Amino acid sequence: MKLGIISDTHIPERAPRLPSRIFDVFKDVDLILHAGDIETAVVLDELKSVAPVTAVAGNMDTLLRHLPYKREIKVANQWIGLIHGAGGPRNQIRERIRNEFLQARLIIYGHTHHPFWGQEGGVYYMNPGSPTDTVFAPFCSVGIVEICGDSMQGDIIVL
Repeated sequence: MKLGIISDTHIPERAPRLPSRIFDVFKDVDLILHAGDIETAVVLDELKSVAPVTAVAGNMDTLLRHLPYKREIKVANQWIGLIHGAGGPRNQIRERIRNEFLQARLIIYGHTHHPFWGQEGGVYYMNPGSPTDTVFAPFCSVGIVEICGDSMQGDIIVL
């Protein structure tokens, strides 16, 4: 199972539309997970043209409050936590969000705009960064996670 991971799109505040390269990177994913700060439903509609989308609301999603704050979903027999992760010191975000999910083997988050892939305490974490903003990172990015049985491999894709 191949997942496209995206967060902090901030359309139209940070860019008028999603960068076209996202559609190339996500062209063969089975599912897209958006970790919030979407700001307009147009983003979700565009992503749905590529693959099914599951999303949560971020702190900037005042127009999309119908989306949940967090989700825990089972994908390819693995529990995945999806959350934006707002609040508190940015360097302690993984510590804060870990307590939100009891079963998750992978937690996808955003908010910091700083891409991260790694494992801590037996849990994988992916922050794809932002595809439209470099305020906290030297580049714009999205992520890919591939799940095969009990194995997970993640990559940060620079746009």
